[in-house]
Amino acid sequence: MSHYEFKGSQTKNNKFRIIGWAVLIIFLMIVSFQAGTGWKNTQSLGLSNANISYEGEIVNKYENETGELVQDIDFDLYWKVWDVLKAKYVDKDEINEQELFYGSLKGMVESLGDPYTTFLDPRLAKKFNDDLAGSFEGIGAEISIRDEILTIVAPLSGTPADNAGLRAGDKVYNINGESTAGITIDEAVNRIRGERGTEVILTVYSSGSESTRDVNIIRGVIILESIKTEVREDGIFVVKVSNFNDDTTKLFNQAIEKIIQTQPEGLILDLRNNPGGYLNTAIEMASEWIESGPVVIEQFDNDEKSEYLARGQARLDGIKTVVLVNQGSASASEIVAGALQDYNKATIVGEQTFGKGSVQTVKDFADGSAVKITTAKWLTPDGCSINEEGIAPDIDVEYSWESFEAAEDPQMDKAIEIIKGE
Repeated sequence: MSHYEFKGSQTKNNKFRIIGWAVLIIFLMIVSFQAGTGWKNTQSLGLSNANISYEGEIVNKYENETGELVQDIDFDLYWKVWDVLKAKYVDKDEINEQELFYGSLKGMVESLGDPYTTFLDPRLAKKFNDDLAGSFEGIGAEISIRDEILTIVAPLSGTPADNAGLRAGDKVYNINGESTAGITIDEAVNRIRGERGTEVILTVYSSGSESTRDVNIIRGVIILESIKTEVREDGIFVVKVSNFNDDTTKLFNQAIEKIIQTQPEGLILDLRNNPGGYLNTAIEMASEWIESGPVVIEQFDNDEKSEYLARGQARLDGIKTVVLVNQGSASASEIVAGALQDYNKATIVGEQTFGKGSVQTVKDFADGSAVKITTAKWLTPDGCSINEEGIAPDIDVEYSWESFEAAEDPQMDKAIEIIKGE
């Protein structure tokens, strides 16, 4: 997730990378996703006449690790603004210096204009780590900012968001009657999340609808198993992957054992409304079809590239496979779909995926806060960019609102048709 690089390493020692929305799972699943190595943290909250030290003796101007001035920026202005707020703000007695400090860091990071590069105060950082563990309170959906509009990336199967009828791609214009214009991901998360049993009302617009509608959702405790399986009576094996979290590799291995035992007529890998998760898990999954070669390529700002190679399992190679995707398929799920498509290991059916193809590295700080930084972009094995473009299906099948209300699934029907050769 997601947010969340989702993850280059799946260790528990607070050093891993997240793909995200992802990332970002926000459960609300926070658009993005976190853990990382600790950086030295110096909280100097004094006034502008203090001698501020940042990993060295730097006064008013910022120097990089080599001691060179990065830009001609006078950091004394920061402390002048701090002093003015403390002295002149009408409710200065109510100022919380810690919140003021964290707010300034948040603003600095958001000035980059990248919704996946975010500063997380200790409370939000903890929530995100809890989300990755697969248990949290909320409505069970990942959100993002798309075209400056708060957007549902994916409602997770069986969660309050899913049961209330939220759909991938829904635009959220109000939260409890308050406009979301100009809202940030963190603000949206804070307004949507809440204690189990409480209600949140989202005003949303779904593609193809004539107007917005209010969706009343009762928050709950979200405990997810990332994989569900079904052996259909017609001999087709269905694997539904809702995200790439801590339990995914174990559950997918169990699914593969069942597949090998049952020798199904074909396999449907359902990645719809899957917002992403651990990078390593995505590579492991794709490697069950791909024996060798890159699964995904990481491209950095200097055009340097790094390939993530298949692990050589390929236990599912040769089984007729269809992958289902939609607008809610993001990040790690796009990596799997793109790899299987490029190697001609599966037919991709559904709708254009979300296009979350950037890589986030998360750095934790000593006070519990963290910063999630976009450091690279993902490319499919053939070198096609995932970011913002997404994965185009081989066969485009729309899942309309009318189909949803009628409890029909034309995308699944098409997948079954392909496997049966009809």
